[in-house]
Amino acid sequence: MDRAADRSDGPPARPGQPLDRLPWLLRWAVVASLCLLVLTAGAYVLAWIAVKLAPLTIALAATLFLAGLLDPVASRLRRRRFPPALAALTTVLLLLGVLVGALVLVWRLSATQFSDLARQLDQGLNRTRDFLVSALPVTPDQLDEWTRRLIAGIRRSAPDPVTGAATVAEAAAAVLLVLVLLFFLLKDGRPMWRWILNRVPERARSIAADAGRAGWRTLGAYTRGTMMIAAIDAVGIGLALVLLRVPLALPLAVITFLGGFVPIIGATVAGSIAVLVALAAKGPVTALLVLAAVIAVQQTEGNLLEPLIMRRQVCLHPVVVLLTVTAGTLLGGIVGAFVAVPIASVVYNVVNTVAMHRRSRR
Repeated sequence: MDRAADRSDGPPARPGQPLDRLPWLLRWAVVASLCLLVLTAGAYVLAWIAVKLAPLTIALAATLFLAGLLDPVASRLRRRRFPPALAALTTVLLLLGVLVGALVLVWRLSATQFSDLARQLDQGLNRTRDFLVSALPVTPDQLDEWTRRLIAGIRRSAPDPVTGAATVAEAAAAVLLVLVLLFFLLKDGRPMWRWILNRVPERARSIAADAGRAGWRTLGAYTRGTMMIAAIDAVGIGLALVLLRVPLALPLAVITFLGGFVPIIGATVAGSIAVLVALAAKGPVTALLVLAAVIAVQQTEGNLLEPLIMRRQVCLHPVVVLLTVTAGTLLGGIVGAFVAVPIASVVYNVVNTVAMHRRSRR
């Protein structure tokens, strides 16, 4: 009996590593914390490099977004037997024509309103001042002092002419760089991707190809879907501003369109600007009507149109979207707010594709 018991007990256990003596929950916490530290350090280094190379980073981001948006146009032209270079050039010229035409249209329809806006804003600000004095425990002198301080701060923060000229030159160079990069990406994007795949080990090549296609589809779908949703917001709010005869309705609609590319926060800021202009130019009743129109359009877009248009291309919870936009704003300002959600969406779909491949191989 004793010998059988000795044989069943087996050889004596060897002393394990120090981590093996810890509870499993503590071991898991240690490993997870180390992985989180490594990922955070890597993300911080990448963000630091991106900020240091801000003009190049912005140009690359804009090029990728525009390429994802315009790639179906270039592909359709190539299917119609256009040479790759001619298809890419035609697509870029089409983009320039749309942008220049939109800017000229906005200027021509709004230039005559700027002269009247100064008078309307002056009257509206006086009405707003009287309302604040009567509704809040402040005196007219205190309100005037706060206004003078705000104007002085804005003037101090305004760039000097030399800095402004340098900024304009940098912006022009960045636009030219984006157009050149966009042309070559539309022309040679697929050969570039095949060249990259040929450098990947053969056993991982299929996974890299599927992950790359998933990321590119996500970027294109996000850009096109966001542009459609932003256009719907701009048309709805712009129509309300026109019906209520709010000045500068078209520029405010353009601001709403651009704000639509920053999820949650952008639409809120654009709507607030429209309400403030209506309050200053037309009074509180018109401002309340504009606020109601903004809320109605955004609720319709968020609850009905966005799920229908975006579908499953961007599988991020609104809480994740809000945290991502906040982190992007803290790291990169306005540009970070624009690119945070598409980057997170692409990364999520790429990681999900790789995980699905690994599960299918088990």
